[in-house]
Amino acid sequence: MSSIPSNLRYTDSHEWVLDNGDGTATLGVTDHAQEALGDVVFVELPDAGRELETGEEFGVIESVKAASDLYSPISGEILEVNESLEDTPEAINESPYQDGWIVKVKLTDSDQLGSLLDADAYTRIVEAEQD
Repeated sequence: MSSIPSNLRYTDSHEWVLDNGDGTATLGVTDHAQEALGDVVFVELPDAGRELETGEEFGVIESVKAASDLYSPISGEILEVNESLEDTPEAINESPYQDGWIVKVKLTDSDQLGSLLDADAYTRIVEAEQD
């Protein structure tokens, strides 16, 4: 079973969101997602300063198996991108919740976090996909 930290929020498309508690959030892909992708070889990162809307595509992760679009689970302005992924995209495989984060966003509406899945709900989705 994939690691599913209880302090994060999730989407059914396998992105995670960490509420940083200061009006910002950090986004990445879940352990389950990186396992399904296989070895990540490239990450197309968005530009800092870009405004995101919920559900909008903001990047691509390429692995030896496939390419997958990244979708923003929240609206806001990209404050920072994890530029280290340009040289070490495998950080997503090795540490999806720490070193493998993708962007940090200034939230437009922090109430959106409440509409995301908690760890228990996300666990049920992952289990259903594995059946």
